[in-house]
Amino acid sequence: MIKLKDISKVYKKNIVALDNINLQIDQGEFVFIIGESGAGKSTLLKLMLKEENPTKGHIFMFDEDVTKIRARRIPILRKQIGVVFQDFRLLDNKTVYGNLQYAMEILGYSRKAIKNKIPELLETVNLTGREKAYPHELSGGEQQRVSIARALIVDPKLLIADEPTGNLDPVTSWEIVEALETINKKGTTVIMITHEKDIVDKLKKRVVHLQKGKIVRDEIGGKYEED
Repeated sequence: MIKLKDISKVYKKNIVALDNINLQIDQGEFVFIIGESGAGKSTLLKLMLKEENPTKGHIFMFDEDVTKIRARRIPILRKQIGVVFQDFRLLDNKTVYGNLQYAMEILGYSRKAIKNKIPELLETVNLTGREKAYPHELSGGEQQRVSIARALIVDPKLLIADEPTGNLDPVTSWEIVEALETINKKGTTVIMITHEKDIVDKLKKRVVHLQKGKIVRDEIGGKYEED
């Protein structure tokens, strides 16, 4: 599904963000990407989203070499990817329903499709009954679940969660991770970038450890730190 082959990314002044990365992630996997600040995690994310191009190498996603696709095909690629960020990025003047409706309208969904899909999205993230609430009336965990629902609008093949629990307390963080696990069990590939040691250690998923632009560990059922 996703294959990075000999990927390097060098910025101006010879700053090496990624150094000869080779990585394959199959459909339906749940993968943690870990590493300290500056390890290359954000750059890896930008390359997958086609926000930047690698200096060297090729990225294959959904059976297509995305390093070669034309600009007009980038929106088609991104419609197959849902992204959840650390900051929730909700519109304060719109309800939960309104936030999802607005996003769907931008994507060109019909009124009927919006009416049918939003209840399904809210059920998936366990927010049924909170449709009329505004962001300031929601807990941090609830706001993040709205952002997850928004990322699921396009029925993505891949969901990328970039530090989704970074602003949340431990209990709420687990609620978010459980929501991501539920989505993963339905077949969506999940890549979660995180610094949360307890979450990584407890879930025992695949762990890809970046350090100074290199993959230093790729372990199935791994922990945050090597034994």
